[in-house]
Formats: sequence, C-alpha cells, structure tokens
Amino acid sequence: MKLLSIVVPCYNSQDYMEHCIESLLPGGKEVEILIIDDGSKDDTAKIADRLAARHPDIIQAIHQPNAGHGGAVNAGLAHASGLFFKVVDSDDWVDADAYRSILDFLRTAVNEDRLPDLLLSNYVYEKQGASHKKIMHYRNYFPTDTYFTWDDVKPLPPTTYILMHSVIYRTNVLRLCGMKLPEHTFYVDNLFVFQPMPYVNTIYYIDVDFYRYLIGREDQSVNESVMISRLDQQYRVNYRMIDVLLKSGVRFKSDTQCKNMCSYLNIIMSVSSIMAIKSGTPEHLRWKKELWQYLKEANPSLYRKFRFRTILGIFMNLPGSAGRMISVTAYNITQKIYGFN
Repeated sequence: MKLLSIVVPCYNSQDYMEHCIESLLPGGKEVEILIIDDGSKDDTAKIADRLAARHPDIIQAIHQPNAGHGGAVNAGLAHASGLFFKVVDSDDWVDADAYRSILDFLRTAVNEDRLPDLLLSNYVYEKQGASHKKIMHYRNYFPTDTYFTWDDVKPLPPTTYILMHSVIYRTNVLRLCGMKLPEHTFYVDNLFVFQPMPYVNTIYYIDVDFYRYLIGREDQSVNESVMISRLDQQYRVNYRMIDVLLKSGVRFKSDTQCKNMCSYLNIIMSVSSIMAIKSGTPEHLRWKKELWQYLKEANPSLYRKFRFRTILGIFMNLPGSAGRMISVTAYNITQKIYGFN
C-alpha cells in the first residue's frame, strides 16, 4: 500500500502539467501519482502516458471521457491505494522542502500507528505578476507539530478558512463520508473540503508552505469573468454544501467543528452572492435571492445568523442598487487586501 495518493486532474493541460508532475516525483515509490486525463483534446493524454511509462512504479495515467474536475477527483479516489489522499491541480506545484516534511510526518504516523484524519499545511498564492506572495497559514489558530481535536482549538475567523490546497485527508475518511463530487461542475473543491469535516476527529498541522497555488491566468476558474460565466455551477455547489451541513448535525462532536463549517458556508455563499451582484443580470440576482431563500426555508435560525449577524451576510444582502454598490466596494477592498482571484 502506498503512503500517499496524489491525484492530478488534467484537462487540456499540456502546457503546464509536466512542471506539476516533476514537483511530485521526489516522493518516490511511497507516493502514487494518479494523472486523470479528463477527455483532453490536446497532447495531455500523450504526456500522461509518457510520464507513466517513464515512472511505472509511481505514476498511473487514467483516461476517461470528460467529466469535469469533480469527475476527475472521483476517478482518482476510486483508484487510490494510498493511506492518505491529496489533490494537486495540474497548473499548480508543491515545494520540495515542505514535501519532504510532509512525507516524513506521514511515515512516522504510519510507523506509530497513529493516523490523523486530516493533515493541514500552508499554501501560497502564486499570483502572476505579483512581487509579494501571500501565504495562507494557520499558525495563529492551530497548534503545530502535534495531534489535536476540534475541542482543542477556537473557530477560524472569516478571513481564514481551509481550502483544498491545504488539506491531505486520510483516504478512508473520504470513503466513509461517501465522497462523490458533482460532474461537469467547477468549484467542487469547496465541497471536497466541506463534506468530510464531520468525520474528522484528529488533526495535525505542519507549518510549512507546501502547496503553490497559481492564480492570474485568464482562463482560470477563479478569474472573475470566468466565475460569473459559471455562476450556475457555483450555485450548484452552494446548494450541495447547505444540504451537507444540515445533514451533518448529528455527527458534530464539537461546537468549533460546527462553527467552522458554518463560517465556511457563509463565505462561499457570500462569494457566489457578490458574483451575482457584479454580474447584475436579473437572472443572476434571482439566483442569489433563491439561494438565500433556500437556506431560510431549510434552517431559519442559520439563515438569521448568516443574514443579520455576520458582516458577510449583511453586506451581501444590502437592498437596492446603492446597497449592491456598497457590497461590490467592500468586496473589492477585501480582494486587494488578501490578493485572491
């Protein structure tokens, strides 16, 4: 059995996937790299097969009809043999020194028969053209280099939340929670992080800058214009996250665990809301209204908390054109401060 399965979803990734894969190869035979060619129309499939032939003990190339990012992650999970599971997008990469630290810990955890449900590390916004690289870390909120539970920590603030880039899940946790992401849908990385959280008991945080997250490409899913064009997919993920949260209540073993998931959902709903506001089309504004109405009908108390007692909820629901202008201004200021998108 492998120590770590790393899934690399690839769709028309010929221009950058090799840089990603090269950064993962130092893991050696303890790691399996599952390249998921998701129906690419360029030379992605050929590159995947060439790399797999060159490193047969490490790399496996899996080809499938296009199913989107979620479908590629699903395929990776179905084939994964590693004790732990990581997704690395094909235009991103990992830091070599941090990678060694991660593998050293996982090796020790296996030898001591003490596997965390969730391993966290930092990620870095590699924004094209930016001289300053924003590092997202958790050292102010989580203890480092020790096992802990949700009872040992306080809830994360709205400015800090756990993304796919920062997580390595124990593979069995993903299978236990019934992880199956929607196909042909972007932004499922939020659901990937969110759905297993109620099944996480033990956590370990290594304060290293492991994941390098490239942002700034014009065709990237987090590009603002692209996000607006795919707003239907964002809302699809939002509805799924609401359903997951409401169905997970019986599993919560900690108030912090519940608060973190609620905060995460509030953030994602607010991002989807601001994209609808920025778009300004009647259809998108109707989607925004229907999303908040869905939460109101599903859980009135949670709706009231989000809508009237959080800064995000208040700003995303200011009435009229003047209110929407204030919402956009507040979002743009936050965007400049934290450097996302």
